[in-house]
Amino acid sequence: RGHLLPPFFKPKLQIINMSLELKNVEKKVGTETHIYSTNLKLEKNTINVLLGSTLAGKTTLMQIMAGLDKPTSGEIWFNDENVTGKAVQKRNCSMVYQQFINYPNFTVFENIASPLKITGVKPDEIKERVGKVAELLKLSAMLNKKPDELSGGQQQRTALARALVKDSDLILLDEPLANLDFKLREELREELPKLFEDRDCIVVYATTEPLDALMIGGNTATLLEGNVIQYGKTLNVYKKPENLTSAKVFSDPPMNIAEISKSGEMIKLKDNNVQWKSNVQIKDGNYKIGIRPHNITTYREGDNSVEINGKVLISELSGSESLIHFTNGKLNWVSLSNGIQQKNIGENTKLFMNVDEFLYFDTNNRLVTNG
Repeated sequence: RGHLLPPFFKPKLQIINMSLELKNVEKKVGTETHIYSTNLKLEKNTINVLLGSTLAGKTTLMQIMAGLDKPTSGEIWFNDENVTGKAVQKRNCSMVYQQFINYPNFTVFENIASPLKITGVKPDEIKERVGKVAELLKLSAMLNKKPDELSGGQQQRTALARALVKDSDLILLDEPLANLDFKLREELREELPKLFEDRDCIVVYATTEPLDALMIGGNTATLLEGNVIQYGKTLNVYKKPENLTSAKVFSDPPMNIAEISKSGEMIKLKDNNVQWKSNVQIKDGNYKIGIRPHNITTYREGDNSVEINGKVLISELSGSESLIHFTNGKLNWVSLSNGIQQKNIGENTKLFMNVDEFLYFDTNNRLVTNG
């Protein structure tokens, strides 16, 4: 573990104003709107995560950024130049899809080296650069094989290596780790930020997984149905979602949402006797709370927890975690606990909610405080 930055990844001549900016970009196909009016500015030396479910618009947005697709309206600016109509071949960018694409008649080495050969890099430098990136992605032993001799994960790593070996200004990664095994996925999530930290480029990484965004860091844009809901530093978007929609996009398993009322010092779940002392500065009235599943556990966590009773609907064990779906009153809830916490279906059980981690939203679903 702990790969050093490959020596061939040297910073380019600095472009002081390097940025990628989408100005009022919209994409329609027939009568359907795939991307609603979007304004987004990505700065150099940043990793930017597009987080959203399938069909949220991530791939369409990336194809527009790359020049593979044209916006119906709006403009794309790169390094203070309007590149809206510029052909993809004239842009210095790389893109990797979830569905890996490799040249079937080339060896792994030739696949990775192909963008370098096109630009006239010398053979000795090609060999060094391919060797380094192959080592990083654990492909060194497979350089002489053809893609059809590789597993799906190895083919995806080859496609990823081809994008990384090219010294691009813009690198677009569309769910690049989705087909990899769990261990390699974990490693690469940690390695990717290190790989790009000394390069003058902009990285855009699309994923459906909130954990990807949290581990990669950088900046995150939450997307839903063609709308960019929020953009900012990843931890800020996670801890202080601007609204309930952004909070829901950034929660897996799904966020628990309930209506509450505040009166004096006490906050109470509606239609339920569960209540707790307020630790937030909000006026008396009606609100919604968002509770991430890992803040409802089978054990007390934190200094401020409140007990809730539930009837178990589903109990799942996943590695070192236990997922429990349960009902409380009229609501279905999800709990995520560390360790093996076996519960029987139909069983009434006690769970504990970490009040300090609740998110509070007003009647317009805007965040009022993060507790």
